[in-house]
Amino acid sequence: MKTTYRKIESKDNVALAQMIRTVFEEHDAPKEGTVYSDPTTDDLSQLFKTPKSILWIAEIENNAVGCCGIYPTKGLHKNCAELVKFYLSKDTRGMGIGKTLMQKTIYSAKELGYTEIYLESLPIYAKAIEMYILEGFKKLEKPLGESGHTSCDIWMLKKL
Repeated sequence: MKTTYRKIESKDNVALAQMIRTVFEEHDAPKEGTVYSDPTTDDLSQLFKTPKSILWIAEIENNAVGCCGIYPTKGLHKNCAELVKFYLSKDTRGMGIGKTLMQKTIYSAKELGYTEIYLESLPIYAKAIEMYILEGFKKLEKPLGESGHTSCDIWMLKKL
């Protein structure tokens, strides 16, 4: 199975929203105060028209199977973006797709002029947190910015 990587298109909205919510349900993650209930989840292609943002899609056989992006979240300083919407469908985990998506996203952040990347997560996403640490993210004591995702209680930052 060949994986291709590209920027989000409007045709991806329904599949990505469904995939993201399925990941939350698989892990029994909180639905309130997270991306699960965030109204922008249903129209990600519109959200990522925001200047200095990008959402990478992993696609296998014309199906979106993962995503990861950079977004200038309100309240972060101008040289800091948030790593957002990092999700993979269950049957594609462990294939290196997540690592490639994250590396493409970090590279894009540098190209967009950011010097730091912030992220928020939950303890139930332990595998992703391990990946963040391997990529150089350091845990913080408190959140940055105003993501509105109040259920997240792990905050991390990477200097580029």
